[in-house]
Amino acid sequence: MQSLDERLSQYAAYHRDRRNIATHCVGIPLIVLAVAILLARARLSALPAVSLATIFIVPIALYYLWLDLRFGVVMSVLLALAVWLGQWFASAALPVWLGWGIGLFVGGWILQLLGHKFEGRKPAFVDDLMSLIIGPLFVVAEAAFALGLRRSLQQAMNSKAARMP
Repeated sequence: MQSLDERLSQYAAYHRDRRNIATHCVGIPLIVLAVAILLARARLSALPAVSLATIFIVPIALYYLWLDLRFGVVMSVLLALAVWLGQWFASAALPVWLGWGIGLFVGGWILQLLGHKFEGRKPAFVDDLMSLIIGPLFVVAEAAFALGLRRSLQQAMNSKAARMP
């Protein structure tokens, strides 16, 4: 299994342009929220309080915690918030639920593709599907770096990413 800095470095190699990073900092949270909204309406018959969104998010949160405890806690809180918001939207009328879910999903992906137009490089998930999981963590890492946190991780990530093709 790859370490946190290896995963972030691989992702960062596809995201060097500041405009691309900016579009991802908006687009990725929109996509995560959209997925939570769209999956929140499906419930288990045996456990009606548990939605498909929860089942989908829990293993991802555990993976983030395994990669890094500090980022994992932040990601777990943010994912729980996304599931909570997803449940709220899922309780709305069908057109409202679908409108928000699909709208946020499409809008998020439009921002992602626009960012890669700036970057001039294909999205990371084309080469590694795991980057779909790393993207949200990258956004949180970029926010931490902007706040002056985790400087050694930022330096290691940028150094490794700069050496990657």
